[in-house]
Amino acid sequence: MTYAPPGAYLLNVPEPAAGQVRIKVAAATLNPVDAEVRAGSFGGVGKRLGLGWDVAGTVDAVGTATSWAVGDEVVALLVAMGKSLGTHADYVIVDADAVAKTPTTVDAVHAATLPLNALAAAQALDLLDIQKGQSLLVTGAAGAVGGYAVQLAAHRGISVTALAREGDEEFVRSLGAAHFTTSGAVEPGSVDAVLDAAILGEAALERVRDGGAYVGVIPNAHPASVRGVRTGSVSVTADGARLTELVALLDEGVLTARVAETYALGDVAETYALGDVAKAHARLAEGGVRGRVVLVP
Repeated sequence: MTYAPPGAYLLNVPEPAAGQVRIKVAAATLNPVDAEVRAGSFGGVGKRLGLGWDVAGTVDAVGTATSWAVGDEVVALLVAMGKSLGTHADYVIVDADAVAKTPTTVDAVHAATLPLNALAAAQALDLLDIQKGQSLLVTGAAGAVGGYAVQLAAHRGISVTALAREGDEEFVRSLGAAHFTTSGAVEPGSVDAVLDAAILGEAALERVRDGGAYVGVIPNAHPASVRGVRTGSVSVTADGARLTELVALLDEGVLTARVAETYALGDVAETYALGDVAKAHARLAEGGVRGRVVLVP
């Protein structure tokens, strides 16, 4: 697998087709899935694969059959798996129905952290189908997906137990968690559902009551059903309408965009650009990141 550096497409800027827009990238988030793609975990041997799923920026070209206009400031999710160009670039083509107007209360760097992680949390909660007054265990509650899940669930009146490191208790409670626990401290069968952002698998499944629900965050990697527990995993899909709702919740203060560090994507003429990107990947690999690493051109 080869990685196309930022700026590699500047001499051949992609053009939007019908129902698409081109976004001039202002910020793009580095997510764990990017590290997995770079490491070859999803195939692509011998192919040029692009990295980056989240983008915040400005529409600078539009295809036909779209209501977006040049100059619109937007955020979007590009499901980049298998594509030759992701959002870690100077320009990116995105389907118009995957786009939402950018939040008004945060800058582009913070806005870029919203699409993938917030959509993953929202779509996972949809799969769980739990209602107000029910109980939910969120593992990895201090992480990006887990944090959004805690906030969305608490906003819906769901009683959230947050599983995270001891040092994160104050933080996850500030997100709306009613209860806090560390690994292994939740009684088996004690919650209606689990959103397993920490990928604990069967250990998390044990905490769900008979007939409850479990959803993981890696597609098709969830444990088998036991005790009548419905199990599944979220495969995130681009959804501009849903993203618009999440942007509104961010602007209302229901959701919190968190940036851990920023790194320069650089310019095609700058030889140090890939060094900064490599540093960003190295920081992600260290673990313990609270918030997202964001790349800025």
